[in-house]
Amino acid sequence: MEEIIYYSELYDLYKNLLTNKQKEYFEEYYFKNLSFGEIAKNYNISRNAIYHQLKLTKELLEDYEEKIKLRSKLSLHNLRQKSNPYDALHLHSH
Repeated sequence: MEEIIYYSELYDLYKNLLTNKQKEYFEEYYFKNLSFGEIAKNYNISRNAIYHQLKLTKELLEDYEEKIKLRSKLSLHNLRQKSNPYDALHLHSH
């Protein structure tokens, strides 16, 4: 389950950097919960091709995060807001 959440978060951040096919395969596998076989049948390609495309897509998402770090930056930002919720509302008393 954690893996699905992790890659879904990365996908939300970096999906615009993926090809249409990569997005389609990813969405069918992670969001529509289709098997490799079902996706392969839908696109008339082998299950092995789907496996390799999803593996490549996950590696790309990890690589984008390693280089751009949007997920890390957002997590840090959210932690800061949770530690002081008044910061988000700008309700500091002077």
